[in-house]
Amino acid sequence: MNIVIKQGRLIDASQQLDQVKDLYLSGGNIVAIGEAPAGFKADQTLEASGKWVLPGLVDLCARLREPGSEYKATLLSELRAAMAGGVTSLACPPDTDPVLDEPGLVEMLKHRAKSQALAHVYPLGAVTRQLLTEMYALTAAGCVGFSQADTAIVDTQVLWRAFEYAATFGYTLFMRAEDPYLAKNGVAHDGEVASRLGLKGIPSAAESIALQTMLRIAQATGAKLHIARVSTAESVELIRQAKQSGMQVTADVSIQHLHLTDMDIGFFDSMVHLQPPVRTQRDRDALRAGLLDGTLDAICSDHTPVDDDAKALPFAESHPGASALELLLPLALKWAAQAKLSPAQALAKITQIPADILGIAAGNLKVGAMADVVIYDPEMEWRVDGRALLSQGKNTPFVHHAVTGKVTTTFTQGNLVFQQENLQLA
Repeated sequence: MNIVIKQGRLIDASQQLDQVKDLYLSGGNIVAIGEAPAGFKADQTLEASGKWVLPGLVDLCARLREPGSEYKATLLSELRAAMAGGVTSLACPPDTDPVLDEPGLVEMLKHRAKSQALAHVYPLGAVTRQLLTEMYALTAAGCVGFSQADTAIVDTQVLWRAFEYAATFGYTLFMRAEDPYLAKNGVAHDGEVASRLGLKGIPSAAESIALQTMLRIAQATGAKLHIARVSTAESVELIRQAKQSGMQVTADVSIQHLHLTDMDIGFFDSMVHLQPPVRTQRDRDALRAGLLDGTLDAICSDHTPVDDDAKALPFAESHPGASALELLLPLALKWAAQAKLSPAQALAKITQIPADILGIAAGNLKVGAMADVVIYDPEMEWRVDGRALLSQGKNTPFVHHAVTGKVTTTFTQGNLVFQQENLQLA
């Protein structure tokens, strides 16, 4: 179909574009901005006056729960949630059941995701399988990088070999830093709140110690390293120093950690049981400052749907995680407004920059690019209701919070796949 989106505010950080113009889509691609190409006849016209027209979001961490945990969520439910949140490309970590450590599993996931014709799914393959996975074969099957999700590699020799292997072929390792012995059985930040509530704490050093090891090995081997879901002030400073020394390192922070602190646990609110845990206001301020100065490159949703029964348990026994695909955009823009950033500067953190980290062609509105496009109403006010989320996981620490701004329409490859008016997929 030939589609024109009229008089929307086009915002694309990759082109430093922020203007009210028409956008033309045809054959699954963006074919023109401003004026229609020769011979263009619109089959469908969407009026976007007063709304923003954005590139589809790119999310560096979203768990889809397939294969193996369909009782928590299904591929279809989470891709629908992605469409409602304007997330058209997402990376999924390998902590499925079975783990994504064989090419056949990756190919199956890619095929099932493609058959839904919704978001583009980019799997991260597991780093280890007994010793090391066949990274080359997993890349051929569709992996865009390698990760251990939330499972630490304790053997530093195995970690070293993995970094050497990745460096040889130019693969990126997406690693979350946490020392498993210091973090063992911990459920909250090791501080005053955890002590008052009698919860087993995870010290900040659990992250910084593991991070120092990874950075040192990456420096020695020349591997490309992405630090996932940074949570502490100490880690921000270590990454800042590594970048200043010229290392190939990037990093992200989850949207939850940009807004929450351990004080939000309140009286054992299991919705705030996250992994890594939310930490102190000092840590949150450091994360925000690191994002502003470029030490942290991107924001991810860290979308982790959890079933109701697992969240209804006492805090220490509940399962960690938050459903966030549908909240990533408005919460990122809320942070931007508080930080006095322009919308384009904020959107770069969830479009262009994560696309560059993954090495994929996404996150922009350039002529010739794939027509992954979002229409966003920046004035729509709404209150978060877990039951109204399209994700099968209704677990969010932002339930009942007032939010301004909502995705109204999402296109992937030029196909209309979501419209807010009826809350259904087209």
